[in-house]
Amino acid sequence: MENEVERESGSMIFSDEELIEVSGLKKGRDFIEVTCGCTSHRYGDAVGKLRVFSNGDLEITCECTPGCNEDKLTPAAFEKHSGRETARKWKNNVWVIVNGEKVSLSKTALLKYYNQASKNANGTNRSHNGRVCHRDEFVRCSRCNKERRFRLRTKEECRIHHDALADVNWKCSDLPYDRITCDDEEERASRRVYRGCTRSPTCKGCTSCVCFGCEICRFTDCSCQTCIDFTRNAKA
Repeated sequence: MENEVERESGSMIFSDEELIEVSGLKKGRDFIEVTCGCTSHRYGDAVGKLRVFSNGDLEITCECTPGCNEDKLTPAAFEKHSGRETARKWKNNVWVIVNGEKVSLSKTALLKYYNQASKNANGTNRSHNGRVCHRDEFVRCSRCNKERRFRLRTKEECRIHHDALADVNWKCSDLPYDRITCDDEEERASRRVYRGCTRSPTCKGCTSCVCFGCEICRFTDCSCQTCIDFTRNAKA
């Protein structure tokens, strides 16, 4: 009985050796929580709490200022929120404190479930280097009629796009990780052709970047037809 309780807690997600001297460590039922941060040369350190779940999900609650209410951020969104000048390298830019020193996530064991989830994701959405890849997508604002970019690198980002696409009243201010309003300019057409495909920067859609259903971008708790069809096919 005692072993079953341990397996359900965060104490069995990582070994004691992997978590030794990690600052702010707390253990939950299926996650661990540690102190994290990201450094901007302009704004300094933005500190937060990183939760690492056994299914590979990563969530950060930002504590950069006493009044900040940003939570459940992806590491990429936290990196951008911190004002990091060289963004899109969150594995190197987001750090935890180990033995009093800042250590990038890429140099810790904290990403092992995240990396494992990426490797196990099925479907044809894999780039040539084996990473899961979904092209950037756009959703049009119901108020200003401008198109806004959605990057689909993590399950949380895919869910945000999924829900926005299903909401006929979606508006710019609903975007959680970019503080965009209807007054902000729309991306130039010349910029929108770049969709994040690893095969070609101006790809208009190929099997490398257009996913037809995988564990990252389909959700069993959603009743939309796309998710229903994916769930049926997955069980077949």
